[in-house]
Amino acid sequence: MPMSLNATARKLMEPGKGILAADESEPTIAKRFAKINLPNSLDLRRDYREMLFRSTEAMRNYISGVILTEETLEQHAADGTSFRAIMADADVIPGIKVDRGAFPMPGDTGEKITEGLDGLRQRLEQYAKLGAGFAKWRAVITINDIAPTRNNIRANAHSLARYAILCQEAGIVPVVEPEVVGDGEPGNHSLERCAQVTGDVLENVFKELRLAGVDLGGMLLKPNMVLPGINSRDRPSVDEVARRTVEVLREHVPAAVPGIAFLSGGQTDEEATAHLSAMNKIVGLPWPLTFSYGRALQNVALRTWAGRRENFPQAQAAFTHRARMNSLAALGQWTSEQDRLAA
Repeated sequence: MPMSLNATARKLMEPGKGILAADESEPTIAKRFAKINLPNSLDLRRDYREMLFRSTEAMRNYISGVILTEETLEQHAADGTSFRAIMADADVIPGIKVDRGAFPMPGDTGEKITEGLDGLRQRLEQYAKLGAGFAKWRAVITINDIAPTRNNIRANAHSLARYAILCQEAGIVPVVEPEVVGDGEPGNHSLERCAQVTGDVLENVFKELRLAGVDLGGMLLKPNMVLPGINSRDRPSVDEVARRTVEVLREHVPAAVPGIAFLSGGQTDEEATAHLSAMNKIVGLPWPLTFSYGRALQNVALRTWAGRRENFPQAQAAFTHRARMNSLAALGQWTSEQDRLAA
């Protein structure tokens, strides 16, 4: 008997565990590989992901789920073991990125709309057969002088809701990811502007989810933290970011949602960990808060691996360190001293 949507969502939010985002598209992983002078080949992509998934200590103790691409969901390690079997061994739930990417909205607002609804029902049936327990769809919300527009917020919220109800119909937990991006052009918005836009986006997303009949107890939210734009003069403290983020979430996210797993959104590894830990120190939160990081878990491991299988042990140690630090943050127990001493 498969787990109920709510039971799967709760397992993904197990205390001290988070979700590894390993769903980089080919163009994205090509960029990451290019930074360390590696070609983007099928074998190197496989080796890199094998290194992560075979980090047994990290996967068993600190990771509850992994977001995969279609390629990785069906991939095998060099020795022929399927990645799904490696995850099952560590009691990690495989997930799947199902959107087809964010494309420019018609008009000249600089905004994007995520595509991928065509044929999604059939794809989800296939992913469920392959053992995917959850899925992810990312909407990108831009802040600039004229954005976000009402039209863009509504269009993205509507797509997220259609995706979410199709997932639930297939017995898959939808991870709903509306990301207000901090590194778009010009990227000079304040913390308060991000708070206002994030609140507006969440309000619209949950309105559309309710209209679509989505069971809020069988989904997870993957939002951005409330942060100033990358080029902003605003330099809020860790506690201020935590406080404003939690205020916005309390105002707009129903308590029925089983959990919130943040994206790292271009923060440094340590910033993403520090902000999460500070949020978890705030008492009386209606939902658990954890991480669903890509870069902020993988940065050092990727550079340490550098395309060589003989570097697996050191790269896995780097990945395990970051996973453990974020596990502590998910429990509100991380300190920068621990981070440095344990590195």
